[in-house]
Amino acid sequence: MADDSWSGNGSGGTLFTNVRILDATGDYPYTGEVLIQGNRIKQITRGSSRFGTSSSTYGGTTVIDGMGATLMPGMIDAHLHLSWNNAPGVDPINFMEVEEHMLVTMEMAKIVLDAGFTAGRGAAAAKPRLDVVAKKFINQGRFPGPRYTAAGPEITTVGGLGDSAPSHIPHPGLNLGIVVSGPEEVRRTVRTLIKYGVDSIKLNLSGEAITGMGAEETPMSEEEVAMAVSEARCRNKVVSAHARSSNSVKQCIRHGIRNIYHASFADEEALDMLEAVKDKHFVAPGIAWLINTARYAEQWGIKPGSALSMEYERELEMCIDTMKKMHRRGIRICIGGDYGFAWTPQGTNAKDIQTFVDLLGFSPMEAIQAATKYGGQIMEMGDELGMIKEGFLADLLLIDGDPVSDVRILQDKNRILAIMKDGKFHKAPRMNEQRRRLTA
Repeated sequence: MADDSWSGNGSGGTLFTNVRILDATGDYPYTGEVLIQGNRIKQITRGSSRFGTSSSTYGGTTVIDGMGATLMPGMIDAHLHLSWNNAPGVDPINFMEVEEHMLVTMEMAKIVLDAGFTAGRGAAAAKPRLDVVAKKFINQGRFPGPRYTAAGPEITTVGGLGDSAPSHIPHPGLNLGIVVSGPEEVRRTVRTLIKYGVDSIKLNLSGEAITGMGAEETPMSEEEVAMAVSEARCRNKVVSAHARSSNSVKQCIRHGIRNIYHASFADEEALDMLEAVKDKHFVAPGIAWLINTARYAEQWGIKPGSALSMEYERELEMCIDTMKKMHRRGIRICIGGDYGFAWTPQGTNAKDIQTFVDLLGFSPMEAIQAATKYGGQIMEMGDELGMIKEGFLADLLLIDGDPVSDVRILQDKNRILAIMKDGKFHKAPRMNEQRRRLTA
């Protein structure tokens, strides 16, 4: 809990002073200081700085004079595909050679971290072990990237989203997802992915307009869903679902699938079911995909006004209405826009925060919480990530300006003065009068 005195002990660390603390609890930002020791927030002090530029009281502590900048938690993407490599479509992602794909995945990881996203929930990988290896190398400090939970490829049905092979060439190597038919194939696939080291299992429970299977179709059987959930629970793995249709959302609720991606077409019955168990689920609508595919993908062959574009415009209208209803019902909605295609490039993830304000009726603070507090919860780290609290992990951003007054500044990397992940600077503030080393 914050107090009004700083008890520095000279044992090193980093002190952010003269900052406006946006702690993501929902309280309005306040002036204060934050002391980091190791990878944790050691102490929070309310009030103006009591340290002058000539202070030399506390040996070894690095002092960052924020000069009134905002200190906030690192942003968290709840629907992140690091192996989606900003390609102009599914096929360039699917057919990339695995060696090149691994390197590009690490490139995307750095782009996301550079944009101020210090954590992300893996929503699906393009190939079985890309996420697993990316997470391993990030955790080992060998490559820069956000905290990450590794997913495997999407599990889909014959002819479903992710079954990319043409009907006359039914070859598994042509598929973006892993195609199954029947509970026993589901069982083997889930067990195999867990053997590979994934943190979560992703099921494609509905279609997707761009693939030819309508978004309101629900192809996976109850028995198949139940098998996947049962096998995942045996190994304490989280289950996520691509679930645009109302029936697929209901499947998520009936089977306890925690992370519901999209949910655009959830009807009133589905909303009632979800509200009744809202503390057990998260929704990430992936709204950037809808907006950009409908309106800004002409360069890549999706012309505004075309049949495909209009299908996404229709879903966008439904999504906006559905998310407003969910928000009013207190259902947890997280940012994460399905970034990683040419028209939804990685690194633009913070646009979701503005979209939540402009289209979904969120206040700026609520939208920021959707990118921080609830992000920590969907990462299963809600007691130590996503807010500025004593004892929490030191994943922090120093922002030039006030995001509560204008959330758009979070999209400007030049306004991100510093990025700290796990108590270490990925992007350090410039070495000038704002940063000084105190010696005993």
